[in-house]
Amino acid sequence: MLDHDALRALIQSDAATRGAPISKLGYFCAPFRPTSGPFSDRVIKVYRGLPDAQALDRLVRYHDEYVAALVKTGVPMPETEITLLDIGGSRIPVIVQQALPADTMMRPLMQRGTLDETLAYMQAAGDVIATFWNNADQFETRIGFHPSIRNFAIVDGRAVFFDSFPPLIHYSRDEMGRMLLQFSEKRLMRVVGPFLQKKVTGIQDEWYSAPETLVGLVGSACRLRPDDAQAYLDWGRGFAETSMPRWADEALAGMSAPPRLPGYWTGFRKILGLQGEPNV
Repeated sequence: MLDHDALRALIQSDAATRGAPISKLGYFCAPFRPTSGPFSDRVIKVYRGLPDAQALDRLVRYHDEYVAALVKTGVPMPETEITLLDIGGSRIPVIVQQALPADTMMRPLMQRGTLDETLAYMQAAGDVIATFWNNADQFETRIGFHPSIRNFAIVDGRAVFFDSFPPLIHYSRDEMGRMLLQFSEKRLMRVVGPFLQKKVTGIQDEWYSAPETLVGLVGSACRLRPDDAQAYLDWGRGFAETSMPRWADEALAGMSAPPRLPGYWTGFRKILGLQGEPNV
């Protein structure tokens, strides 16, 4: 059971007490890990509130169901809990998650590892992707997965997934498109985004497609290490055929060349000043 008073005091404390943000990605929030105190072994993620109380209650319920669904499909995850915290008269969604060692984040491991090491990391992440999709049929609802390189840690050779927000379960495509704007930390995105709602809504489509999540992982690796792109393409093609045969044709079509991000999304990222650091 979370100590709401201690958590509230921590969130309202100064930066020195809270600790510096541990991610520069910052689309939804800037996660931090306290330097001391009862939450020093946790990562804290504080999100924007909403005026709609029912929508917030639904968010918490869906988040709990999404984490449970990920675990049920076999996705390794650190202990993750969400709560609505009363701060300044508003209810604010806060996620408290067991911290993973900083040196296990997949993205920097991919950047500094040997080619053979990075292929082992890709295999570990791919195994989680295949595990999820091969077991997701049991849920009779819309459910997705966002297994990007920045959302994995590699712990003892195993990929651990830690991104549970927004909860990709139950929400319709249009509802999720609106959430991408409502919970964006960037005011510019909330102001400009509604005029580009159709394109913003499309950001999520990869997360609900088994072949596209694999293609997205391979694309990220190719962009991180363009000199090794062919090795990642070869790995991805082989993995699709052996571990995700149901979706192999679509996945192979997406890996005929190094996959690229949609132009509108790279444009949003530049405008918002987002960096490709671990989204922990």
